[in-house]
Parts: sequence; structure tokens; C-alpha cells
Amino acid sequence: MFLLQSSGCAAGADGSSERLSETTWSSSDLTARPCLASAASELHFSPASPEETPLLTMILLPAAALCCLASALVTMAAQLIQDHLTLTRRVGGKVSISCGGTEVCDRYVLWFQKKETFSMILYIDKENGYVYKGYNHPQKDDFSAVNKQNGCELQINKVKLDHSASYYCACWKSGLHSFIFGSGTKLVVTDEQPVKPVVSVYPAASAVGPEGSSSLLCLASAMFPPLVRFSWKRQKEDGGLEELEGEQLEIRESGRTASILMIHQKGHSTEKYHCYVKHEGGTVEAHTQQELPAAAASCPPEREPADLPALQPADLSFQGECRVKLFCLLYTVLIVKSLVYCCGLSLMMMMMMVVNNNNAHHH
Repeated sequence: MFLLQSSGCAAGADGSSERLSETTWSSSDLTARPCLASAASELHFSPASPEETPLLTMILLPAAALCCLASALVTMAAQLIQDHLTLTRRVGGKVSISCGGTEVCDRYVLWFQKKETFSMILYIDKENGYVYKGYNHPQKDDFSAVNKQNGCELQINKVKLDHSASYYCACWKSGLHSFIFGSGTKLVVTDEQPVKPVVSVYPAASAVGPEGSSSLLCLASAMFPPLVRFSWKRQKEDGGLEELEGEQLEIRESGRTASILMIHQKGHSTEKYHCYVKHEGGTVEAHTQQELPAAAASCPPEREPADLPALQPADLSFQGECRVKLFCLLYTVLIVKSLVYCCGLSLMMMMMMVVNNNNAHHH
């Protein structure tokens, strides 16, 4: 047996981020060294002398951070598929949590439970269906797993109240030399029934910008469970719809969630946009499709479109908050870009100092 202690974080199905807890892996479980373990070990330095420690640390830490960021971005691009954001069950019921896309995995698919921290439940062998539960999980006897075509399922035959948690599947992918995770499924144990969200679309900015840029706000409210997933589509000239994966900002508040879509219009075109909200109760389309006017050379007087629904005071307040947060996001992006530029210059200067010091020692 060997011990893996990860310093990485995984995004939660509930929108949070938690540190992976210490997990014990059997040497026969995995055929390759986990990336999480190597990333943790590579952050420990052994400088040649005490006086070199600050300089080496300043040089190596930015490089380690960039490597971890690149690894995280690649891993996110190769995510396993967990279609269900939430599953609502009564006490005593049965539930199956699916995980797709496992054909890219080497051999073993692992399942984690997240409450306050992550804990490993079991793994299943893709080839023969063998399930191993030797990770001392307090509820290990409540869980089982089965292989499906291009996927697998975590099953609970008799749901208990303390099964309320988020569940993640994961596997080792040799091509990436790292683990890949699913997005997570939150199990909600309650007597309440799922309620679909009420969805509306509003312009997040009152006028089109001078370069044809604008933004749309899609608001989902009054749903249970509160977790939703947004998607945007644009209507093409032939009447078809195309998926949009542009700049988006998601804002969560108690009882409602909003998505802001940044739009860069081409020329003087007029385009229509649709907002779709995926929920356990079903996918809901925005009640009105939003049409953006083409950008003009001069700023015309503002007027409210006739087809917009009447805004309630609470919606107006929330819309104002979203505008402020959108501005803060753009400002933060500018600051981050400046910091990256300064860090690059600092790294180059420190490397030049090291070279000059070495030359001075030789002379």
C-alpha cells in the first residue's frame, strides 16, 4: 500500500471548491503514478545553500504554478460526463448515479463522496466488473457499482438521510498523465418534489457598445433543487440554432441564479438569442427570445423593447447587481493580465541576476 495526499482542489457539484482529502491507494489499484501525488511532491525544493533559498523559491514557485494551471486546464478539457446536476430521492428509495465517457479511462473508475471533505468510496474494474471497497468509508456497505456501455453507475439500494452529498467519478488517463473527474452529481434526500425554474432574459447593458459589444442576462428563479446549468443558442439566418460557448459569467444567489453572455456583434446585423436552463425537473427555455439591435454610429435615445416582460423591483435590483459584478469581472481580468506581465518580467530579471552572479563567481 502507498499513500497519496493531494494538494489539489476539485470543483463541487454545489458550485464550491474543496481540497481533496488524504486517500490511501493500493499499489495494485493503479498502473501509473497519480499526477496529484507527483504535483504535490514536486513543490518541495532542496536548494543548494540557505542563502539561495529565497531566490530559488521565487524562481521555481511561478514555474510550478504555471505547470499546475496548465495541467488543470488540460484535465478540465477531458472531463468525464455526469449529466445529472442533482437527483432528488425520498428516504428508502433507490438511486443510480451515472458516469459516462469512461472509454477514455485506462482501467479503473473511482467514486468519491463529498460532504465537508472528499472521501473515496470504491473503484470498479472496467474489464471484469470487480468492485473494491477497502477504503474504510463508513457507509461502504450501502454502495455498489456496475459497468454500463461507455460508462458505469454508482448505486444505492436504500437511500438514507446521511447519503445527502455530492458524488464524483474519476479515472486515470495515461495520455494526460493525470486523473480526470466528472462534474459531480448532488444527491438531495427530501420529501419535496423537484420544481422547474422560471426563466427570463433581459439585456444586461442598456445600450450596444461602440464596437458592437453587448451582454444578455438570463435569470432562473423559484426552482428546487437550486442547481441549474445554462446554455445559449443563436438563431442563424436559415432559422437553425447554433450553440454558443463565448464569454459567460454565472452568478448564484439564494433562490436564483443568473448567466451573463458577452456578445460581439459583426457589422450591423440583428440576431436573436435563446437561453436554456437545464434542471432536474427538465430543460426550460427562456420565455422570450432576445433580439439585439445593430450597433449605431451615434447613441440613440434609450427605449424599452415592447416585447420585454415587466420587471419586478427584485429583478431590477438583481439586474443592477449583475451589471456591477460584470464590471468587476472585466476589471479583475485586466488586473490579472497586468500581474502576469509583471511576473514574467520579474522572472526574466531574476534569471539574469542568477546568470550574472554565476559569472561573477567564475571571475
